Amino acid sequence: MDDKELYGEVAEENVGEEAGGCDELTAITELNALYLDKIKQQAAEFENYRNRTAKEMGQMYNKGLREAIVALLPVVDNLERALQNVDAADGFAAGVLMIQNQLTTVLGGLGVAKIDAVGQQFDIRYHAAVSHIQDEGLDKNQVVEELQAGYMHGDTVIRHSMVVVAN
Repeated sequence: MDDKELYGEVAEENVGEEAGGCDELTAITELNALYLDKIKQQAAEFENYRNRTAKEMGQMYNKGLREAIVALLPVVDNLERALQNVDAADGFAAGVLMIQNQLTTVLGGLGVAKIDAVGQQFDIRYHAAVSHIQDEGLDKNQVVEELQAGYMHGDTVIRHSMVVVAN
């Protein structure tokens, strides 16, 4: 593709009119300005492409990380259940506790945090009510028991806390 195809109007109007120096210089200057604009436009498009792909890669990384975390949460739950059903003085319980602490530390390093539930006001963004009790001594919509822990990754809820709510 030559200059006339890309920038036909400028090339046809200015280059072919006169063989004199001033008009030729003007035509070349205009052509250079068009080339410079084209280069700037392509550079801006490439920068937009880089930013868009970097954002998409970050989103894919977070999605994959969250899927892996969701797959590990049943393991965390089972470790908690195991600790509730063994004798604390047993050496086996100490080993399970060390594994649970290590897994909790790893998840924390990945930005995973446990959702506080018991004693909090019920909030549909963080809690899933599975049962309701009547107790006049408690505030309305107060979480009284957590049946399954909820977790967040950054600002995103990975799993809602399954809770029992009063009143």
